[in-house]
Amino acid sequence: MATNKNTYELTYIVNSVISDEQVKDMVSRITAYVTENGGDIIEVDEWGARRLAFPIQKKRNGYYVNMYFTAPGDMIPRLERTLEIDDNILRYLTLRMDPKMVRHYEATKTKRAAEAEATEAETEEA
Repeated sequence: MATNKNTYELTYIVNSVISDEQVKDMVSRITAYVTENGGDIIEVDEWGARRLAFPIQKKRNGYYVNMYFTAPGDMIPRLERTLEIDDNILRYLTLRMDPKMVRHYEATKTKRAAEAEATEAETEEA
């Protein structure tokens, strides 16, 4: 029986009090968890440390990470449980992307690549 893989977007906030090395370790550990449990990573976008809109557990800042991946649906509750248990994850949000969201993501990705290519060409000319 083949399992159908859906496309997901996972955004999570890591406690910014921990060291940069620990943050990198946590991001790689969550990425490895997804791949070990049948998921395929599309992109991991680290937004970096930002001020929170409101305090969470008396913290004002957090390290934001946005990850796009494909995975079977039965893996998501296990992933969310893993995030829930970890004390250094302040918040997380998992979204299953419908076809319209996937098209928008791909269009945005190609637009960013074209802009980066144009910027690179301008810097070479100067």
